[in-house]
Amino acid sequence: MIEWNILLAVFLAALVCKTLAKWFLSWLNIGHLNRYGAQVPAVFHGEIDQGTLSRMRDYTVAGSRFGHLEDFFDEGLVLLLLLTGVFALLATRVSALDLPFVLAGNLFWLILILGRTVLKIPFDLYRTFVIEKKYGFATTTLRLWIADLIKSTVISLILICILLSVLLFLLQRQPLTWWLWVWIAFSLFQLLLSWLYPVLIAPIFNKYVPIQDEVLRDRIIGLIEQAGIRAKGVFQVDAGKRSRHTNAYFTGLGRTKRIVLYDTLLEAHDHDEILSILAHEIGHWKKKHVLKQIIAMEVFTLIALAGIFFLLQWPLLYRTFGFPLTAPYAGLFLVFLLMEPLLFFLTPLMSVRSRKYEREADRYAVDMVGTGTHLARAMKKLARDNLANLHPHPLYAWFYYSHPPLVERITALEKMGDQENEGKS
Repeated sequence: MIEWNILLAVFLAALVCKTLAKWFLSWLNIGHLNRYGAQVPAVFHGEIDQGTLSRMRDYTVAGSRFGHLEDFFDEGLVLLLLLTGVFALLATRVSALDLPFVLAGNLFWLILILGRTVLKIPFDLYRTFVIEKKYGFATTTLRLWIADLIKSTVISLILICILLSVLLFLLQRQPLTWWLWVWIAFSLFQLLLSWLYPVLIAPIFNKYVPIQDEVLRDRIIGLIEQAGIRAKGVFQVDAGKRSRHTNAYFTGLGRTKRIVLYDTLLEAHDHDEILSILAHEIGHWKKKHVLKQIIAMEVFTLIALAGIFFLLQWPLLYRTFGFPLTAPYAGLFLVFLLMEPLLFFLTPLMSVRSRKYEREADRYAVDMVGTGTHLARAMKKLARDNLANLHPHPLYAWFYYSHPPLVERITALEKMGDQENEGKS
């Protein structure tokens, strides 16, 4: 039974603040888009027409409104089940089964995860086959979508069960230091998963083949050799069978490190643009952004686990929401709910750091290929082809954006290109 106290009041207040902040930021962004969205930015003159600009605006608005609906349903349902004691009843029933501790914890979490997966299916279907289809992105079939859902759910459950079993085992066997051992185990597991992903998990969903364009392949190899980076190979992936969105990325760790290009990217961009995009990604490696992000995440995870250790020993946490004290695996669920609003308000910290890294990677790409013109041209195509928002509200972009707003980014790249040209003249 729910106990109305200061903890519950603080939690509800934090949840309300988070919800209001999300809605306010979205309202600002959509209002800004409606006010300026009909104006083609100077750097896009000749690149997009009014029809494309209108589709960009409509796509952003449609995604935002649907996101509101999904958030309202998701968060509203969780709050309803929490305050009506349904989650507490589930924890009590699982605890009453008198199962081994690790098995009981896995059962509790599997019920929650499978329930959420099922409830999200209508939203995912609508997003894919209505919104994404309407704006020309979705190319997947219902059969392929279902297959992806089954594969991703099974893989996720396996990985979650492994991690959860390790956590609960250590929690039971090392009640005072489990958080430290869990941190070590999770860090090692993350490294192992990064190493295995390109060769074990990714091929389950897509077909990866060596890049077919030999000229482009040779230029890419020359680029990565110039940067002093070892990669296992350059691959193209059949992403176009699901979506027309474009992308390129580095993946893997050590001997499994590889460069992956979407087939849609290869179709939409010339060699110079692709090389500039890859030079940007190389910049992240050379500037040690990946390593810095890993270190930051590990530090945050350690602090979070230490906090979870103390919270799980707090009787008020269980009493407030009617959970049995004998079910710390259910306490983990409560802790995650309490932490979620805090994590939301920490978003700008991660966004600011990420944008700094992106600017540094852009600068590296320009220095590497000798001009910012190619990357700027690639960004314009990416913006047009992905119907990006060219007029985000500054506060919205500051809070959420992991990359600098496109107009700002392209302007900076073109200035770099101009500087390079002046240096040559």
